[in-house]
Amino acid sequence: MVAAWPAGRASLAVGPPGLLRTLWLVTVAAGHWGAAASGAVGSEETPKFPCFPAPNIICKDFSGNETHFTGNEVGFLKPIACRNVNGYSYKVAVALSLFLGWLGADRFYLGYPALGLLKFCTVGFCGIGSLIDFILISMQVS
Repeated sequence: MVAAWPAGRASLAVGPPGLLRTLWLVTVAAGHWGAAASGAVGSEETPKFPCFPAPNIICKDFSGNETHFTGNEVGFLKPIACRNVNGYSYKVAVALSLFLGWLGADRFYLGYPALGLLKFCTVGFCGIGSLIDFILISMQVS
């Protein structure tokens, strides 16, 4: 696997030797916990989506101002927490984890082929890893 060296980092000669250097490069290229590296990794910010009130709704705020909505304008922004499955279908991930988790199918689907192969070779870590993965995927914030 070839990873581009991130901007602003020291040269490879300064980094830790051997296996640690390789693991560090894989971590930087893959992001935190294997997620795709992006600006949103590790951020706790909840995305906000526009909500459109029904037509002919009149809202009064605390200062007494009235707003008449026609149904075409944004009334407010609603924060909606995302399920952390890297853009894949949450329902498919849960189903794979429940029925084929002992084969590592859930990890392959979510983009973690190394963990999927490890689960496949160990039959889901003797069932314990399958149970833990099912709980982790099922308990994502809705």
